[in-house]
Amino acid sequence: MLIAMPALEDPNFHKAVVLICEHTPEGALGLIVNRPVATYTVGQALAQMGIDCHNPAVAARFIYWGGPVQGEVGSVLHRPLGQWHTTLAVETTNTGMTVSRDILEAITQGEGPRDFMLMTGYAGWGEGQLEEEIKENTWIVAPFASEVLFDQRPELRWEAALDSMGIDREYEGHA
Repeated sequence: MLIAMPALEDPNFHKAVVLICEHTPEGALGLIVNRPVATYTVGQALAQMGIDCHNPAVAARFIYWGGPVQGEVGSVLHRPLGQWHTTLAVETTNTGMTVSRDILEAITQGEGPRDFMLMTGYAGWGEGQLEEEIKENTWIVAPFASEVLFDQRPELRWEAALDSMGIDREYEGHA
């Protein structure tokens, strides 16, 4: 996971918590996990895709803004990993990023993962870009913390991620 340093002022990443889903020599792909879109729900998104959702709790959940790249592309971040048609397994986390419709249909029928976030867009870095940002102290690299990702309210995830690293938030403005 990446935790944005307090001084990062880019509005796309200010106080962001990013789960890195893939990191290769060619670059990295991640999802911002603490930016719900308060005006767009899972139910609305499913209706646009022609998927009926009879579960009010699922329909009422917010969509998450996963990052500034390809905002029209949707994905589901979920645990457990499961067996879905098109899933990218997030290494060592039992978490997946799925882009196939089958997971959405299963979720609406109560057969999919309970822990999920429907995302739009993603964060992407080109070759060497993320490594350079880490060297510049733009990001804190943190181990995966499922309790931050799935058990914490979105507006508290940045603080919870800092806490999970033992970082005193009293000094967050001086990092």
